[in-house]
Amino acid sequence: MWQRSVCVGLLALALGYLCLLGPELPHAALRHLSASLLGGLRRARSLEGRMVAAWQAAIVRPARGWARVAVGVNACVDVVLSGVKLLEALGLEPGDGKNHAVLNSRQDLKEAFTHFMEKGAAAERFFSDAELFHHIAQTASEYPGAQLYVGGNAALIGQKLATNPDLKILLCGPVGPKLHELLDDNVVVPPESMQERDEFHLILEYQAGEEWGQVRAPNANRFIFSHDLSNGALNMLEVFVSSLDEFQPDLVVLSGLHMMEGRSKEMRQRRLMEAVASISDIPTDIPIHLELASMTDQDFMSNIIHQQVFPLVNSIGLNEQELLFLTQSASGPHASLASWSGVPDVGVVSDILFWILKEHGKTMERASDLTRIHFHTLAYHILVTVDGYWGNQVAAVAAGARAAGTQACATETIDTSKVFLKAPLEFVTSQIEAPAKISLNPDEPVVQWHREGISFHFTPVLVCKDPVRTVGLGDAISAEGLLYSEVYPQ
Repeated sequence: MWQRSVCVGLLALALGYLCLLGPELPHAALRHLSASLLGGLRRARSLEGRMVAAWQAAIVRPARGWARVAVGVNACVDVVLSGVKLLEALGLEPGDGKNHAVLNSRQDLKEAFTHFMEKGAAAERFFSDAELFHHIAQTASEYPGAQLYVGGNAALIGQKLATNPDLKILLCGPVGPKLHELLDDNVVVPPESMQERDEFHLILEYQAGEEWGQVRAPNANRFIFSHDLSNGALNMLEVFVSSLDEFQPDLVVLSGLHMMEGRSKEMRQRRLMEAVASISDIPTDIPIHLELASMTDQDFMSNIIHQQVFPLVNSIGLNEQELLFLTQSASGPHASLASWSGVPDVGVVSDILFWILKEHGKTMERASDLTRIHFHTLAYHILVTVDGYWGNQVAAVAAGARAAGTQACATETIDTSKVFLKAPLEFVTSQIEAPAKISLNPDEPVVQWHREGISFHFTPVLVCKDPVRTVGLGDAISAEGLLYSEVYPQ
């Protein structure tokens, strides 16, 4: 690397000397030398540095941005700490991992955490025993080094958007005194949304390469669990929808449907139908973004897809676990794939995203509003849109990737010494149809392709080598992508 730097430096000195002493040199020769110098400088810069520079040029504000954004309905206080340290503090020993849809005991907690730590995958579970959960929550919040943050997808998205002084944010959710204290001053909370006690969620983090017994985490991630009844019942949904008349938002962001998984099937079904009725009351000229989260009940996911939730929203945000679970629940493409192996295959992801918009998105024949999906995984992001409905998506996907690199490393801008490129440099755009083969150019890191009236925008993510905090990363990514998105009037 130093030899290259020396060569570029000598070339720069030579060009300067020639320009000073040889003004009679032909302009063509000087242009050739200048091009060589610039090429040398470009090659000398790292792949990561070139990508950051290209993103900066691509990230421009939309012609028509949002002024008022309403966000609901899940909110809580996150207690963030080392998962291994908490399990040890609870007197648990390392052992075999096992997935549990609902956690009923310390043993279930240990097995589920181990299962997902071994995969390096994010997951979220409901803890059924209220008394035991509160004991674990107290142990976690008092553990040295534990940190308390704004939590819940809606509150996190609201908090991220509130960092933009030009935006006014309305947040509806179960907001207790601690959460209210943690929220940005730019976030308005309706009085009806306040409650006496906070809802706590425990975020058990692990680092890449961290070991517990025989398990070694392939990458950094987190395991979330809670006994959250307010969010689980979507208690604030009606308050949220009724607040929109006065607030008059340009955009609605909705999350928290996944929190109902811990409830009985009958209650869940009834509440989902009530949620559909409430969402239907939102004026159709206000775009709605639905942020999905980790789920385990395929029937419930199928209900969300088919019982008019997807057709009621304009945009969806989700990660690789949620995407695979969605296609498994609805018998979509690649539904037989049990789990991802390493970085999710771009062609497989593309096929599933295409299918969602083709089967459940807006068409001439289908009364659906769904026209946009923001997919994010550790190594890359893809924004998929039905043509004619969304603009500025090159900037939006680049901004989302930039947010991933800065938030994970807790830096104001991307520090190229702290990140690395994990995305494939070559990939195919489909594993079903005749695919295009894409070679990534770091100087043009946002790649586009089209498929039957649907546009794809792909960009790699610069992955943080030593992440400071992984929780809320997907919410920050979706928020930033929405901030730079523009919806076209129809």
